[in-house]
Amino acid sequence: MTDTTFSVTSQATPDDSVVAAAQLAPELGGTSTSPDLTWTGAPEGTRSFAVTCYDPDAPTGSGFWHWVAWDIPASTTSLDLGVPRESTDLKQAANDFGRVGYDGPNPPAGPPHRYVFSVHALPVETLGADPSDPHVGARFAIFTQQLASADLTATYQVSE
Repeated sequence: MTDTTFSVTSQATPDDSVVAAAQLAPELGGTSTSPDLTWTGAPEGTRSFAVTCYDPDAPTGSGFWHWVAWDIPASTTSLDLGVPRESTDLKQAANDFGRVGYDGPNPPAGPPHRYVFSVHALPVETLGADPSDPHVGARFAIFTQQLASADLTATYQVSE
């Protein structure tokens, strides 16, 4: 569910922009540096946040998950550029590349892909998901409990 008062922004990769070079996968000249995210207007009852990055245009039949992170304290309203993979400030699952933390876009040549960065407001302090388990468990817990979500979408295209 999306709440119009809950919003997320990024200096590195603003909404409706092209994904910044540093956020891209190394194969495309990037460093897979997670973008900075700042959010405001979380709903009453928020006790923690989760962050996801999803490519719905990946040719997999089910999209591609670039980042699934959770147990971000409710007092937090931003993540800095470059969240470390080994951060102890939040929990992160292995993404669809098989690595813990954020990995940037690396789409096949063809039409543009959308990268949806979402902040999810949760009514629990801890999600109870195990970061060593597949991210689908954390995503299920996030999406079935969220009070609201705020999204920004950027694109990236590799020319044919």
